[in-house]
Amino acid sequence: MSTPLNEEEMRNWASRLEEMRIEHRDLDTVIARMSEEPLHDQLQLRRLKKRKLWLKDQMTAIENLLMPDLDA
Repeated sequence: MSTPLNEEEMRNWASRLEEMRIEHRDLDTVIARMSEEPLHDQLQLRRLKKRKLWLKDQMTAIENLLMPDLDA
């Protein structure tokens, strides 16, 4: 069982989560535009998709951290 976050920590994590959501949305836009181009850089596109997936995993972890423990 982990120790609960104080208010400052919760604000910091919530702020970081919002930054990640913005980056995730931006990556979605960039990936969509790149995919439309007939001659796009496959390696760059793959890296962007991996970054987007990593962000999603991190956002889920932070959301779980910020959610109250329902078993308590």
